[in-house]
Amino acid sequence: MISHTTLGTNNLETAAAFYDALLADLGGKRHLETERAVIWRLGESPTMLGVSIPFNGEPATIGNGSMVAFAVDSPAQVDALHEKALALGGSDEGDPGERLEGVYYGAYFRDPDGNKISLFHLYQAPQN
Repeated sequence: MISHTTLGTNNLETAAAFYDALLADLGGKRHLETERAVIWRLGESPTMLGVSIPFNGEPATIGNGSMVAFAVDSPAQVDALHEKALALGGSDEGDPGERLEGVYYGAYFRDPDGNKISLFHLYQAPQN
């Protein structure tokens, strides 16, 4: 099981404000703060998300092919969170809509640092 995911940031204050506002709608609350990182726990789940200034002192960069995905309760919540992310300074990477022929409803955006985030509501489990 994955404990947490950490995204790099070059501006901890901006990243923390973005995720404070966005994750509040998913039950996210700050769990740990240091001078170089903020970590949120998501509701009752043991899963956590963090943003951090890179330890090696180099600038944070986005990962090509990397993405963090959040499962949400409904297509309406996908729509609302995607809209909120854009209003908070994120950029669109894929409008909300059905994906994989009705398997799930999803949307994509990039946070202010350029990290790719997905929001999705699974209609049914994929068949093997």
